[in-house]
Amino acid sequence: MQIDLSIFNPSNRPLVGLDISSSAVKMVELSRGEKGGVKVERYAIESLPRDSVVDGKIVNIESIADTIRKAWRRMGTNAKLVAMALPSAAVITKKITLPANLREQDMEVQVESEANQYIPFALEEVNLDFQVIGPAPSGQDEVEVLIAASRKEMVEDRVACALAAGLKAWVMDIEAYAAQAAFELVETQLPDNGRDQCIALVDVGASVMNVTVMRNNQPIYNREQAFGGGQLTQEIVRAYGMTVEEAEAAKRAGSLPDNFERELLSPFLDGLAQEVARALQFFFTSSQYTQVDHIVMSGGTATLHGVCEAVFGHTQVNTIVANPFSTMVLASRVREKSLLNDAPSLMIACGLALRRFDQ
Repeated sequence: MQIDLSIFNPSNRPLVGLDISSSAVKMVELSRGEKGGVKVERYAIESLPRDSVVDGKIVNIESIADTIRKAWRRMGTNAKLVAMALPSAAVITKKITLPANLREQDMEVQVESEANQYIPFALEEVNLDFQVIGPAPSGQDEVEVLIAASRKEMVEDRVACALAAGLKAWVMDIEAYAAQAAFELVETQLPDNGRDQCIALVDVGASVMNVTVMRNNQPIYNREQAFGGGQLTQEIVRAYGMTVEEAEAAKRAGSLPDNFERELLSPFLDGLAQEVARALQFFFTSSQYTQVDHIVMSGGTATLHGVCEAVFGHTQVNTIVANPFSTMVLASRVREKSLLNDAPSLMIACGLALRRFDQ
């Protein structure tokens, strides 16, 4: 089965944001509120069996589809269209400049010709999409065009997971772009809406920490480091004789022994804070900037007690936990306390759910 990389052209239909991470399936459904705002209709998080996803690649379609079905049933939605995302590392993106007066058909030909220069695979092996961003800096007679391309199997495996769960992939986005859409909602909570400030979005997953520095809604730096919440989970497994699943559940529920914070959590948070500080130093040495104004923590690890204090202690930078839902209305079925706790891990799913409102 083939699907276009329809990153840029969804339709305004009931749409569920479906994020398949290395450790869980996360789903979010949003709608328009009565006064034109956004309403959280429902959401769900279901843990994945180990090694279902490895390094961003789908390994076990059947187990992922089963987990998606569980999450979909728990949500209690009728919506069957989903917006999904590819790992940023699996997508090649490139900005090019083209004449502004080209017809779309001619632009497609030009894009394919240009893409041949940047994509190290035959075009028949990739899904390719493009979007006109706006006038080029060089003048009004040219436009900037963003090209996005990914190996077909990366797209088709995700489509197959949705299909096996009884759903249909309607949008295939890029994780970094989805997270950026949700980040824009968080940015409005900062002084002056974050304008003219360097803001580091630190997403800590199970095995990888991704640091993106944003300025005026544009990414100006990105770094990926091998550090994640899975390390803490393994420490819990070793210390308390739990299975990985039991350790993850106890970590989320806050039901670990009294010595957990002192002996395991504090050293882990100290290591996390050091990694964030190191990433910022790399940013300073590779850019014109010498300061970061705010740090926004996201990912499941951001829910750990004391994470903001630890990061602030090492960086002396104002640190907050991401909550893209803070200005949204909640449906009666959505529990505010649970959503507040889960919000940092729902950034990508939220960004994907927002695709429902694209024109």
